[in-house]
Formats: sequence, structure tokens, C-alpha cells
Amino acid sequence: MSRYITIRPSVSHEDDGFEYIVDFGAAWDKRDPDPQKDYGVHGVELKMVLKGPRGAVQFLLYTSWMLDMLVDGTSTHVVPNPTMAPMPADLGYHSPKPMYDGQEPMQGDCAYLGGVPCYYDGSGLNATRIWNALLMRGSDGVWAELRDYYEETFNDNEDDDT
Repeated sequence: MSRYITIRPSVSHEDDGFEYIVDFGAAWDKRDPDPQKDYGVHGVELKMVLKGPRGAVQFLLYTSWMLDMLVDGTSTHVVPNPTMAPMPADLGYHSPKPMYDGQEPMQGDCAYLGGVPCYYDGSGLNATRIWNALLMRGSDGVWAELRDYYEETFNDNEDDDT
């Protein structure tokens, strides 16, 4: 399980009741000659989560920072993959209740909702919205867009008792 830290954005916020979380997932190399055990390689992930009283929303970015592996399989350091650019991978939500009919909870407890099961949904295509905010306005732009997404996601369902 990743450890995460709470970070306040540089823009001024009164005590707004939100938690700003940045979580980096480590790169890994799980290649194996046995196809049943070969999980490939994956770079460092950056996840920014805005947690509020009704749930949490997240932006996930694949950085393309991969482990530089030697012939003997030992890792020396992390390097950018020159054939891949960073990729906006997900814009999604974690909700303590279903957000649509038939939505099933995720397996396990949700780290972003205090260890209770959560209902999750997200989209890689919609993540471009946050990626553009990151490129144009930095982390403050990401937090502003995540706040808008939080309001769109959870305010529309405030009165829903599902």
C-alpha cells in the first residue's frame, strides 16, 4: 500500500474542510519468463486526491519514470522512458455510497475514505481536463479542477438516498 501525504496548495484557502493528498506509487519491474507470472513493467504514478465530507476525487498521472534494470536484474535508478511521455490516466471518485443504480463497491477498504469500502468510477479520457490544468497552471490548477469535479460529482447526488 502506498503511503500518502497531505499537502496544502499554495493558493490561499480558508479552512475549507478538504484534505489535499499527493501519493506517489513506486515503479516496478515484474517481468518473468513464465507468461503466467509476467506482469511487465510500470513507471512511477502520481496521484492527487481531494478528500471532502462526501467522498474523494482523484487525478492519476503515469509519469513514464521507469526502473533502469541491469542484465542481472538489479535496479540502479529510475530514468525517464524516452519513448513515452507522461500520460493522464484517470479522473475518478471514491464514494461511500453508490452513485448510480447497480454500482458495486470496490473490493477491500478505501484508504481515502478512512478504511471503509467505497464505490469508485473513473475515466482516462476525462483525465485530459486535469492534465491541461496541470500544464497551464501547475498544482494549483489541478486542485481547482479537482474541486470543480468534486462539486459536479457529489453535489449532483446530495439529495439522493441510494
